[in-house]
Amino acid sequence: MKRLVLLGGGHAHVHVLHAMAQSSMAGATALLVTPYARQMYSGMVPGLVAGRYDADACSIPLEPLAHAAHVELALASAVSIDANARSVTLSDGRVAEYDVLSIDTGPVMDRDTIDGARTHGLFVRPIEHFVRLLDPLLTLAAQRAIDLVVIGGGAAGVELAMAFSHRLQGVGDGASRVALVTGGPEPLAGYPPAVIQRGVRALRRGGVTVLQETCVGIEAAHVVLGNGARVACDAPVLAVGTSAPAWLAGSGLALDPAGFVATGPTLQSTSHPAVFAAGDVATRVDAPHPRSGVYAVRAGPPLLHNLRRFVGGGDLSPHHPQRRTLNLLSTGDGSAIASWGGWSAEGRWVWRWKDRIDRQFVARYAGINPAA
Repeated sequence: MKRLVLLGGGHAHVHVLHAMAQSSMAGATALLVTPYARQMYSGMVPGLVAGRYDADACSIPLEPLAHAAHVELALASAVSIDANARSVTLSDGRVAEYDVLSIDTGPVMDRDTIDGARTHGLFVRPIEHFVRLLDPLLTLAAQRAIDLVVIGGGAAGVELAMAFSHRLQGVGDGASRVALVTGGPEPLAGYPPAVIQRGVRALRRGGVTVLQETCVGIEAAHVVLGNGARVACDAPVLAVGTSAPAWLAGSGLALDPAGFVATGPTLQSTSHPAVFAAGDVATRVDAPHPRSGVYAVRAGPPLLHNLRRFVGGGDLSPHHPQRRTLNLLSTGDGSAIASWGGWSAEGRWVWRWKDRIDRQFVARYAGINPAA
């Protein structure tokens, strides 16, 4: 029997577990390593912040999924990987040896990229930690008006700024204020112009102050901008870019210049064929835009297919990701923005569309009724 280690509880591995629960992977024993007993679906977190979901509605329990798949569960994280020795050292002291390793651990945020962020910042990742901070934050806002600053002008930062603004309007006296520090560019930079315009209008409509500046420091009651301005801040929420996990350094795996696992079209490591990687931890070196989120979309089915083939000795198949994907951005107020290539639309009907897609995704893997 080959030893399969699934490192991380990301979306691709959730799909693998769900499929293994329906049809076991012949010829393999499997271990799932994840520090959390559930997988929070990131697409629903802005809705959680806005008060439209509770945490359970946004999460996929991993323990029952692993049990149904006959996969051992280790609630731990990776400390190091030795790809040449085919072993993973875990935070609980165990060493997991493998014949096949699949990595889908999700994104990591650098806590030292902004001075003072480690001490004062509320980081969006890991999502589990961020979700635990919401209730204390709302309790504080109920006691007095607060100044909340979201740092990061990408989709996550924009959605969270609007979600917080909507939620805080109904907490306490409703006088709390939300600002968005974009890092310099306009919000949603890189999206089509029509989407940017819709996003800017939605931010304005939601009462979010947009500051097209960099954040260079975070203090106990202020954030410091690149132009020297100090903005009052009780809660700095960091939705900045992600970085590679530190434990990949020294693993022996081929990495891209930023430290992510370098993979080819079959999702295998370019240096160690027995190692697969998907999602935010991996870089498709054969892709025109290798770090684009497009290449992490729907990686579960091709990863499952190739893991089965690798274990069973069959030929692997290349993953052909979509070049164009549907993007749905919630605006916090029961509306959302949709885009597909150059097309975009906005309205409450888009939110209902997004809500249905998200609920069905979670329900599929959580084993609940989507209509519930």
